[in-house]
Amino acid sequence: MLFVPLPFVVSLLLTIVIVRMLSQRDDVMTFEQRLFLLLVCAYALQSVLIGIRWGYDIRAILPAQAMLATFNAALAWVCFSNLASDSQPSLRQIGWHLLPALIVGVMMFAWRDAVGTAIILFFLGYGIALLWLARLGPNALVTSRLDGVLRSYRALQITGWALVASALSDVAIGFDQTRNGGAYSGAIVAAGNVLALLILGTAASIASFDTSTDNERQDEEPLPEERAASEEDAQIVQRIGELMHKKALYKDLELNLSRIARKLGVPARRISNAINRMHGISVSQYVNNYRVEEACRLLQTTNEAITQIAFEAGFLTKSNFNREFLRVTGKSPSSWREEQRVSELRRAA
Repeated sequence: MLFVPLPFVVSLLLTIVIVRMLSQRDDVMTFEQRLFLLLVCAYALQSVLIGIRWGYDIRAILPAQAMLATFNAALAWVCFSNLASDSQPSLRQIGWHLLPALIVGVMMFAWRDAVGTAIILFFLGYGIALLWLARLGPNALVTSRLDGVLRSYRALQITGWALVASALSDVAIGFDQTRNGGAYSGAIVAAGNVLALLILGTAASIASFDTSTDNERQDEEPLPEERAASEEDAQIVQRIGELMHKKALYKDLELNLSRIARKLGVPARRISNAINRMHGISVSQYVNNYRVEEACRLLQTTNEAITQIAFEAGFLTKSNFNREFLRVTGKSPSSWREEQRVSELRRAA
């Protein structure tokens, strides 16, 4: 009986996530953030439907449950693929991803025996598509904040694997229905799909929080991969360095790869490839190097609190600041500051 209330508890937790997503935004939500908010709301509703179906054995909601589950997989793809594109998708492009849910809805009345197989295939398809997108690395998420792009990337990977796992759990449920008459299906749902919904909702909220509020976009032209850095790569990196030094662009908390691309008039993918080939690091690490350099200057010349310095240098969270500071200097901010003070005292003596 423990599995009966679990979907409703998960739905409540996801509602708390929704409230948190809304409270974290003082400005108008962007298109990407609204999409992620819709995704978490859909996860919460799906959890409620699972609770009704498996907690009270109400089969009348099966069509809605099947359609919503398929819709959520498609919406997850729309949300994350949108982070990897400089062009905002049209309603027609988004509308195509409603077809899987509509197909499942029709099959519930016309060919119910094949619905389970169809849902599994759709989940596998969107899950694999997300993992295929993830192969491009964090730099592919051009509209995600540079300070949070790694978290968004992890959320993308988690969502892809969770969809694949959900498909496998549906296979297990189908096997249980055939072999055991569904004796263990409720437990499988509680331990699998419901837990997956909580993980997916948390991942979506993280990706939404790390989405830049920058709404302007540009078309991204494809760039063939090159192994060695070219003269053009060097020129692009030099221009980026000038932006960082002269305009302190790294202090922009909303900075993302798309915004850098617009300022240079260069496709986002070309920028990420140039930085990677010239320095062997990602765009976020490249920008964070400037932020750490500024933080070091402030740590040495001011008595401001470390948290305040992190924000002034362009970091959005203290945890990311500490991690990147350690990567660049090999020390924590407090240890680095203390060493500088000791060195100054020795020089003065």
